[in-house]
Amino acid sequence: MFPITHFNQEKTPFYYYDKTLLNNTLSTLTRLAEERNFQVHYAIKANANPEVLRLIAASGVGADCVSGGEIKAALEAGFPARKIVFAGVGKADWEIEYALDNKIFCFNVESAEELAVIEELARKKETVASIALRLNPNIDAHTHEYITTGLSENKFGIPIEMLDGVLAQLQGYTHVQLIGFHFHIGSQILNMEAFRVLCERINRLQDDLVKRNIQVKHINVGGGLGVDYDNPDKNPIPDFETYFNVFRDTLDLRSGQQLHFELGRAIVCQCGSLITRVLYVKKSLKKQFVIVDAGMTDLIRPALYQAHHHIENITSDMAVKPYDVVGPICESSDCFGKNVMLNATERGDLIAIRSAGAYGEIMASQYNCRPLPGHLIE
Repeated sequence: MFPITHFNQEKTPFYYYDKTLLNNTLSTLTRLAEERNFQVHYAIKANANPEVLRLIAASGVGADCVSGGEIKAALEAGFPARKIVFAGVGKADWEIEYALDNKIFCFNVESAEELAVIEELARKKETVASIALRLNPNIDAHTHEYITTGLSENKFGIPIEMLDGVLAQLQGYTHVQLIGFHFHIGSQILNMEAFRVLCERINRLQDDLVKRNIQVKHINVGGGLGVDYDNPDKNPIPDFETYFNVFRDTLDLRSGQQLHFELGRAIVCQCGSLITRVLYVKKSLKKQFVIVDAGMTDLIRPALYQAHHHIENITSDMAVKPYDVVGPICESSDCFGKNVMLNATERGDLIAIRSAGAYGEIMASQYNCRPLPGHLIE
């Protein structure tokens, strides 16, 4: 899978992106979405590498942004403003104004307080902002507590119990237009039952609203589809078909409604790997440590979420042995994996940390005054 000779000439650590796999993933995704008349927006927070963004924009999908900086990156990469949605619980005034100036498709509004600010800023600009109300459906997606977003205890969205008050608030506004409802229950979800429950909650909500002659044109169910971190080669492209079919078969869309998705991890995760070089193989009393030149500054997920990534030695074909794979950062949490079975490893070997295309390069930091990782796309 990896061009080893070329890698040996690269300065490590760096992110390697498989362009062919990314394009195949996008081709599968867009074909299935178009067959069902679904609209997909790529969640830029997963990976904002400019070259990656240009490839995704060229596929025809839209963009899901959570900051003014992401909107700027989306526009520069070629995403049309008419396909950009803007979410996030803490939209600054300048970000809202930037989105208004660029005439994006929709704001996903997270609170009554934010709604008032958008109305005020849109009025000053003598324009009308299209909005979707992000509702918190209080659904447990059974994922890591740091990446769940749909519970009532989370900071995201408007509790459904507060919807009537927000709808009443909207009646007094002239510079915002309600065009949809938005939902997002979490990330790395592999059990489709959570999405079925979401569909049923939306169905009940729409049944209630239609009795009051309230109907919106757009329903946005967010993203959340997970990937196979254990077997990236066996399952390089997520099961978009089963995922989409849950919504096609369970969600009762009204006449003329458009269904939107915001997928990030599922699009870019498997195409990316963090390539790092072994600095030392340290023998301890009870185990051996493979100390690599990448650290939690380059891929923070294992330290932050206790996330698992498949790790392999891509320059050795010797018998496997157990190692703890760790980085050079002065933190005990700087560990990529414990008791990892690797081909016998020596100083100078190249290690690939797989499924790192999402929430990898984009979350890199310069802690310990370390340089940011490079990247290679081919």
